Amino acid sequence: MSYDRAITVFSPDGHLFQVEYANEAVKKGSCVVGVKGKEVVVLAVEKHAVPKLQDSRTIRKILKIDDKICLAFAGLNADARVLVNKTRIECQSYRLNYEDAPTVEYCSRFIARTQQKYTHRGGARPFGVSALVAGYNTDGIPELYQTDPSGTYYGWKACAIGNNFKTPLDLLEKKYTEDMSELDTVKLAIKALLEICEASTDNIELYVVDKKGGRFYKPEELEPLVKALDDTAERLAKLQAEK
Repeated sequence: MSYDRAITVFSPDGHLFQVEYANEAVKKGSCVVGVKGKEVVVLAVEKHAVPKLQDSRTIRKILKIDDKICLAFAGLNADARVLVNKTRIECQSYRLNYEDAPTVEYCSRFIARTQQKYTHRGGARPFGVSALVAGYNTDGIPELYQTDPSGTYYGWKACAIGNNFKTPLDLLEKKYTEDMSELDTVKLAIKALLEICEASTDNIELYVVDKKGGRFYKPEELEPLVKALDDTAERLAKLQAEK
């Protein structure tokens, strides 16, 4: 029997191959880095070059799902669009039913629950998307969660998903410290992403979630930070080469 053709059938050694294939689709997506600071959460995404005649504003890897909650994804864009739309509707329903803003964990749990449904339903395939959900809870605490195609979700202090995610994750494990300021958090997120992409504002999209909601960093704000970090990396490389 071909176990990789049926989503609802386990292989003899306990694998659901379609879910594992969905995870492989995530690994082919753009790298996403999330870092939680003392008062902010930063999401940084690797941007790929777009065709000359295409409107770059129509390609977004970071999407807002509530006033103080946003999501960055790696994987299939079409799957992410459907998942984000479902989550936005759920957030509106939550506000209507409870007259309160949904928490980051609630949104992450809903996304994970939706993804899990598609791992045991015949006639459908899993979502080829992994997401980092960042935001502020009602008690004023920033949070960062990750979901994956299997339907699991985890809380993180710093995380990386997508293409070549292990390289930025290794740097985050070495450099992350508790209670970082907004500037230090932004710098760490950029530094992690620069491990796998060229030092240019054309290759990086960055979003900061704070108590007021959140905002994208403009290219003119990113440029001096990227240049400074790139110069520092070059100096360190030269010093190591001399030794």
